[in-house]
Amino acid sequence: MKFGFIAHPTSVGLKRHAKLIDLTERSFREQDRGFSPELWQWRNLVPFFALDEVVSSTGARCSGIVDYMPLTAEEMLADPRTVARRVEAGIEDLKARGAEIVGLGGFTGIVGNRGIHTAEKVKIPVTTGNSLTAYAAYQNLLQAMEKLDVSPVDTEVAVVGYPGSIALAIALLLLEQGCRLTLVHRGGDEKREQLLGYIPQAFHSAIRLSNRMEDCYENLRFYVAATSTGGVIDPARLRPGSVVVDAALPRDVMPAHTVRSDILLIDGGLISAGPEVSFGDAAGNFAPKMFMNGCLAETLILSLEGRRDSYSLGRVLPLEKVLEIGELAQRHGFTTHPMASAGERIGDEHYRDLQPHHRSSSQGATASSHGEQREASLARFRRHINPLLADFYQFNHCERVFQSGSGCTLTDLDGTRYLDFVAGYGCLNTGHNHPKITAAIREYLAAEHPTFVQYVSVPYHTALLAERLSQLAPGDLSRVFFSNSGTEAVEAAIKLALAATDSGRLLYCENGYHGKTLGALSVTGRQRHRNAFEPLLPQCSEIPFGCLESLEAELRKGDVRALVIEPIQGEGGAIVPADGYLGEVRRLCTHYGALLILDEVQTGLGRTGKLFCCEWENVVPDILVLSKSLSGGAIPIGATLCSPTLWDTAYGSIDRCILHTSTFGGGNLAAATALATLDVIEEENLAENARLVGARLLDALREIAAQYPFIRAVRGRGLMLAIEFCQSFEGSIESTVQELAHRLPWNPRSSYRMLPDSAKRHLDKAIAELESSMQDMFVLRFVSKLSQEHGILTFLTANSNRIMRIQPPLVLTEAEASQFILAFDSVCRDMSTFLD
Repeated sequence: MKFGFIAHPTSVGLKRHAKLIDLTERSFREQDRGFSPELWQWRNLVPFFALDEVVSSTGARCSGIVDYMPLTAEEMLADPRTVARRVEAGIEDLKARGAEIVGLGGFTGIVGNRGIHTAEKVKIPVTTGNSLTAYAAYQNLLQAMEKLDVSPVDTEVAVVGYPGSIALAIALLLLEQGCRLTLVHRGGDEKREQLLGYIPQAFHSAIRLSNRMEDCYENLRFYVAATSTGGVIDPARLRPGSVVVDAALPRDVMPAHTVRSDILLIDGGLISAGPEVSFGDAAGNFAPKMFMNGCLAETLILSLEGRRDSYSLGRVLPLEKVLEIGELAQRHGFTTHPMASAGERIGDEHYRDLQPHHRSSSQGATASSHGEQREASLARFRRHINPLLADFYQFNHCERVFQSGSGCTLTDLDGTRYLDFVAGYGCLNTGHNHPKITAAIREYLAAEHPTFVQYVSVPYHTALLAERLSQLAPGDLSRVFFSNSGTEAVEAAIKLALAATDSGRLLYCENGYHGKTLGALSVTGRQRHRNAFEPLLPQCSEIPFGCLESLEAELRKGDVRALVIEPIQGEGGAIVPADGYLGEVRRLCTHYGALLILDEVQTGLGRTGKLFCCEWENVVPDILVLSKSLSGGAIPIGATLCSPTLWDTAYGSIDRCILHTSTFGGGNLAAATALATLDVIEEENLAENARLVGARLLDALREIAAQYPFIRAVRGRGLMLAIEFCQSFEGSIESTVQELAHRLPWNPRSSYRMLPDSAKRHLDKAIAELESSMQDMFVLRFVSKLSQEHGILTFLTANSNRIMRIQPPLVLTEAEASQFILAFDSVCRDMSTFLD
């Protein structure tokens, strides 16, 4: 059976959308058939889309035509009689094109006395779709109540738009559930008896009538809205915890100036097709299966049923027919799940902020199941920390909450164990909760040692740590400034260099990474990290990493105060320079009188196979920067080391000795933890373990990579490795268009040539960005598959979404390395459908 449907735009924006469809469709037809006056005549209806075959879960089939009447609700209200005649003409047109039943969307169903007069004028069944819309909105409200653990019995609900057909049907259904209702209507109190007449006498004690929305805001938290005017509910005045099921078009909730997370606005009355419903193989992933308006869905369901009778006409919709169409929809695989808010799917996280406002004193406030704890944690993160990052976690299936960690293993709330090959981005060289480090923390706290004693006494443990680092570091780096993080340690290094020199520039390397505070960002060689914060520090110049000629050319100018560099670029993707490079950097800086600041925040403390990466070439920097794993990742700490001579030059007077300080830097607890960490690194020979296990891991991964051209490189040193991917999608969109272009009846190439140059430039840029993002998505699928299927955690580097970091704790065993190798090989096979 074939159906027709007349939709109309509910906003100016959607009217322009219809205008775009109309102009495009006519232009394409002209290119196919040539110009004709008839093609550019006035249209009553604008073609929108056609459904050539819909197959329901029962195997029933139908097809349909959906057209637009290009008028907004306001335009229809201005001349309803003319619009009614246009609706009738549109129905006749759809009938002539094979429709056996026609659905009327929005105001096209209201004009003509809610479809009654329209049905009398045309010789074909019609429906307004209001029954399924009412059913869906009613179910939306019940589902929201269930999520919030609220019983409908004796819960008061505002039904806005009473006694419109949808609002009236919803009111009757809710009364059957035991709800109390405030029925919000237009007009004065003189209509009271007439308004009450639609409700059976037995329910009168459960309702109150109001013509003022203000009567609802103070006390009510549940609303169902279905007026014909729109814009009657002010979201700013809703109580925290409020839920509004807005089934009106245009929407009854006014546009909000600020987004509130403590209310939920549900796009009411929508129906979605389940996975067992097909809209034709050609439509594939682009079939309009989700969030159909109830009026369209009802027309489709009736067509699947082969029902050639009018439905949902008039103000009073028989409840048995409302429930019947809901049951038929479910039978054919159409449901009110999932729900949407502003077009976005609603998940459990959307209810988290509302639950405290509905929880009775007898209900516990603590999530009980592991799933609830995880969702609650994600909701708190979204609400109070970073909502977009929370979305990223969900989209990429990494919204885990870990409850314990040991060595290289993390265990989540469900008891699932993961091998951690991220290790806090290099913070956990000694692994999670190393027993000697946690014991040192417990002993320190049990002894009640003082932690915060700046300027009123000498910090005992901090002084011990400074001495220990001086003994371990190369050369005479025996003065130490303590801070709380790597970027703070870099800031201290920059300020030390500036204070010790007279004037000139700082040099840094392309693709380098030194942190995100303002000074560290000024010497970070990745523009996407910098753009939002410019202007940064002046007189900072970038040079290529690994290029001695460029370095010497800058040094030769005689105005370089210091070079800030990583011995191996970490966030840049484990970029290892040629052998001898760092030694030559040291020689050139010495020759030209520039300070060498070596950032070993990631490479230090055994990560590359030696305690400090600079030891591979026996280089002694002027300033050495450490952090991350200095305390085994347990307590924030950073350290900036230099020689006494350099420190004295910068700060060696009573006026200058405390020019740069840090409130919590150099605390005794962090220092005691760092001392225990250094003991573990030395006693367990973790640098040597990193060298041996890392070399085996590198060789095995390179052997696998050689089989797959989408892996560009595997590189690194010790257990600071990276895998760079290159699954190019460059030119894919252009090729797709070209492949389709000659098969289409219109002329895409000519249409493109007629675009202004500026439009072409924007399109080309958008296409390039989209193709680039597809490469990023490919790598993220690797990350997801390793964690979801093999229980191994990896992630990307900060500077590139196409480089996967391999930085496990240095306690990694051969067996654990083998587990990663097997998993990576398996994922490569799975992802090898396309080999360039």
